[in-house]
Amino acid sequence: MRFNFTFRKAQPNTVNHEGAPAFTLTPQLELYAAVATAALSDQFYEKADTRLARLRELVARNDPTFVAQLAVYAREQMYLRSVPLVLAVELARLHRGDNLVSRLVARIVQRPDEITELLACYAQVNQRTGVKTLNRLSKQLQKGLAVSFNRFDGYQLAKYDRAGAVRLRDALFLVHPTPRNEAQQALFNQLVAGTLPTPYTWETELSALGQATYATQEERTAAFQEKWETLIASGKLGYMALLRNLRNILEAGVSAEAVVEVCAALSDRAAVARSKQLPFRYLAAYREVKALQNGHVSAVLTALEDAISYSAANLRGFGPETRVVVACDVSSSMQTPISPRSKVLLYDVSLVLGMLLQSRCQHVTAGMFGDTWKRISMPRGPVLRNVDEFYRREGEVGYSTNGYLVVRDLRQRQEVVDKVMLFTDVQLWNSNADGGTLAQEWAEYRRTVAPQARLYLFDLAGHGTAPLDVRAEDGVALIAGWSDKVFGVLEALDNGGSALTEIEAIEF
Repeated sequence: MRFNFTFRKAQPNTVNHEGAPAFTLTPQLELYAAVATAALSDQFYEKADTRLARLRELVARNDPTFVAQLAVYAREQMYLRSVPLVLAVELARLHRGDNLVSRLVARIVQRPDEITELLACYAQVNQRTGVKTLNRLSKQLQKGLAVSFNRFDGYQLAKYDRAGAVRLRDALFLVHPTPRNEAQQALFNQLVAGTLPTPYTWETELSALGQATYATQEERTAAFQEKWETLIASGKLGYMALLRNLRNILEAGVSAEAVVEVCAALSDRAAVARSKQLPFRYLAAYREVKALQNGHVSAVLTALEDAISYSAANLRGFGPETRVVVACDVSSSMQTPISPRSKVLLYDVSLVLGMLLQSRCQHVTAGMFGDTWKRISMPRGPVLRNVDEFYRREGEVGYSTNGYLVVRDLRQRQEVVDKVMLFTDVQLWNSNADGGTLAQEWAEYRRTVAPQARLYLFDLAGHGTAPLDVRAEDGVALIAGWSDKVFGVLEALDNGGSALTEIEAIEF
């Protein structure tokens, strides 16, 4: 993965899901890419159970310490919840002889419902049916979960004590945490008895309103309007709750004063930083609001633009001396939801990350590729508006995956650039049957036009192959994930490191 500047040829050693020549990744890179893009839901080329089986197989092929470091990186830097638990469970099955697993579990379990999710995953992976079959729990998992239990207070335990394959009460009996003091023992007793006080949350307030009886629809609407205004003024809505309920808030007809407060909260720089939202969450909210017929829509859209800009405030872009190409894959396989309940597509993630990077660069060419490659000039700054403009024009290039055309265009123009960024699922192929490949075009471009150029493949799907040999190919790197944290890898690459440098530096 280190950049080398001697030209050499590497031959493909596999094919991708389209049957095109491709290169395998190292076990570390493949696991990293699979984890960073895992929603553990069905994707265009791969079903959820297939992805889970591949994750388990890759854990067995990697060093246990690296797997633990990757789990921490996924939880703390990429804000993923489920896949770090899968890694911990699989490590517990394979690794013995030290306290690596217990330390990992204690670090990645940050909410009470992750205790029960981890136990449900443990049951599935070890083919256990029913809570009673979990009584032979891994000792290291048990120790790590005990530490986690001691971290949570009564409010957190009550809030996340939900029905499911494993309840928190079941987990308490399985883990046997030693209470820190008498007060915590009392909490554990309440959890067992089912007498923890119902936590006060904005959800419980709205739920109570929804179950009430109203004489007229107008009375019901007025009740929700008043409740939303009260919640907004109280500051009890967390940032994610506010972001996900913008449509409900505006449809409730809240006052202009309340909308001003909403916009101020959304675009509060410190609140944005604390919220740790994935960039595409802002796009999902933007689209929900934009579809409304409401006089406050423009103000809220502006606040969302400010918010996503602040979310990437630390993103290190490039100055006017660095010539950058940002190319977004709009092929059919990218038109796949990131999870079954989400309206966000891999294509959306590609465009958001691409436009975020474009907003931080001063000398940039942006465009999209499918059957063809098309350059599209966009103003710097309005990330979400630019994404919508790309989305509106997607049909102009078709739906194949001819990524090689991006580099061929540069070569034919004899245009010298420093960095080429491809946001894609990396399942590139040639629908034109002219024999061109990205590997061939890149080698020729570097040989005849820009020997110093670097190619970055931003892998948004993690299927385990690449169209070039990222282990040895000149000036090529693979970066994976849906978070703006992917751009933090660029600095490591420029300093002679790899996409794995930040992961391998994690200590715990």
